Amino acid sequence: MKILLTTLHAKYSHASLALPCLATFCRDVPHADITIREWTVNEPREHILRLVMAEQADLIAFSCYIWNIEQTLRLISDIKKISPQTTIVLGGPEVSFGIFDLMHANPAVDFVIKGEGEEPFKHLLEALIREHASLRHTALADIDNLFYRDGDDTASGPLNRKNLTLDLLPSPFEAGLVDITKPLIYYETSRGCPFSCAFCLSSVEGAVRTFSMERIKADLLLLMSTNVAQIKLVDRTFNYDAARADIIWEFILEHNRSSHFHFEIAADLLSDNNLKTLARVPENTFRFEIGIQSSSAETLAQVGRTADLARIFATVQRLKAETRIELHLDLVAGLPGEDYARFLTSLQAVAQLGPDMLQIEPLKVLKGAPMRAIADRGGYAYSESPPYTILSNPWLSYEDICRIETIGRLLDLFNKHGGFTATFHTLQRQQSFSGILDGLARQAGNENLSSLSCRRVFELFARLAEPLTDATTLVSLHDALFFDYCRAEMPLMGKLPLFISEQQSSCSWPGLRDLPANLHLPLDCRVKSFRYEFKRDYRTDGGSDTATTVTFVYVSGEGRGLKILVL
Repeated sequence: MKILLTTLHAKYSHASLALPCLATFCRDVPHADITIREWTVNEPREHILRLVMAEQADLIAFSCYIWNIEQTLRLISDIKKISPQTTIVLGGPEVSFGIFDLMHANPAVDFVIKGEGEEPFKHLLEALIREHASLRHTALADIDNLFYRDGDDTASGPLNRKNLTLDLLPSPFEAGLVDITKPLIYYETSRGCPFSCAFCLSSVEGAVRTFSMERIKADLLLLMSTNVAQIKLVDRTFNYDAARADIIWEFILEHNRSSHFHFEIAADLLSDNNLKTLARVPENTFRFEIGIQSSSAETLAQVGRTADLARIFATVQRLKAETRIELHLDLVAGLPGEDYARFLTSLQAVAQLGPDMLQIEPLKVLKGAPMRAIADRGGYAYSESPPYTILSNPWLSYEDICRIETIGRLLDLFNKHGGFTATFHTLQRQQSFSGILDGLARQAGNENLSSLSCRRVFELFARLAEPLTDATTLVSLHDALFFDYCRAEMPLMGKLPLFISEQQSSCSWPGLRDLPANLHLPLDCRVKSFRYEFKRDYRTDGGSDTATTVTFVYVSGEGRGLKILVL
């Protein structure tokens, strides 16, 4: 039987982990010829359809998420019209709830697997292959968490929360089934979550299970030895066991060559020993994503999130002061009891921690998450289509939600282009960080903030901020904004940002002979430079009021990216 495992990613940059796990678990199923193919939601459906049909698969299994479910359902409808005999199987978080409605509305779907998929999928393949070979048939009704068509009805096997013993799952990395040439590789050391947050599907996954330490070390060693650029740990709370986390971090420190690691952690679970280990992590090696979600303990309690906010804030401050770990802090807008003013309070409290990135997401009322029942009882309005974003609740109007989304989008744009550190320091002399973003978002209104070049993003900031500042501050704003721009992109003659274009006579582009001889730049690189006299020295946090001439050196080369030196 020819079997195609596939999914539609949001981006090209990463490889699937779910599909290789399915393939490795089913590798000993007789007569199962398994192929993995991956595409993105950004490719034309007609093109993907041609490529899928070219595989001539007897069975096609799709991994479904909120970002791809609508495109996937349209695709499989076309597949069935072309090839009615092809068997279609769906799995993944987006199809694990409301399955009867899904199968009723989409007759092209033959099977749906609820929850963890490896064991049910393997049993399904075995049953279908037996049936195809006219051997003894294993009843579909005996397969746990499998939904299937029974005439005009939908039936299911036993529904339970029995989970796979993780070490029974062979390593997809050792099997060579994960494309490790991708810039970003997903990796898991555990499944499940110790918390029960109502807005997250992890709250219904059950207890945490871990792979053995031997398995984890073997996988990590393989990835690190091949110099994978970025390894993103998808564990919901990587440090649920502080001692276990320490062992893995120590192993990475001992064996890592050049890989960068992303972990989702709970800051209040970090131990003193963890912090001592983390103090040894080199720069540009670890990134922590920490979901604070709200600075209101009362709000967090209403959604079942167990969090010691005082300890979280204190630990983040220690991480900032004692380590070189990149810190990403998250907020969720739309939780119970948090109106727009309280959201700005949370934003301000988290911003004062000085994260490298601050991310804001309006609440998503996911199918299957306890938050959906809370929302339905509490008078929330949310989109019925993925990603099920909140539209309003008793504390936030639709206009409030739109403004929060704009703040989040602006932060994403600013983070993408260096963070605008000097600019925010300058503006925060007169108003708070949250007040600045609120003002920028109000000025932006319903403006389209997509597909902006670096220069256009800086010009946008200037345009939105100008009505919020007086004449004196405006001069300082443009000066600081230009410093941030030079740290993000090389200014080009005749193409300076509009807010500084009148100062072109003060700009210079010195040659290599004018640069300090002790720079020791690589020989196989391109070097350009730019020089400008700023009204303040922004090279340190807070800056000083001394006018300073700064030289920026832009070093680039194949495989190097762009490195900017500030002299």
